[in-house]
Amino acid sequence: MDENRKQQETTSRNEGEGNKTAARQYNEAQHRFAESGKVEEKAREAERALQSSEKEELQRAEAIGKRHKVAEDPAITRKN
Repeated sequence: MDENRKQQETTSRNEGEGNKTAARQYNEAQHRFAESGKVEEKAREAERALQSSEKEELQRAEAIGKRHKVAEDPAITRKN
């Protein structure tokens, strides 16, 4: 079997319920971002976006995302 095909099979295999490889990659990327020192900067950018003409578009995207959530922790969606 050539090396390209072997690599393709390794990266595209079905991992069953949940994708542990994708979860690990996501978690590693989130960790790198948290360590990057850019969290506060991105939070300020998000706040500015919510005060701009992007607000309605962001609210629509949020509503779409909320329609797709499944069994989310009620504490996350609870209004104070």
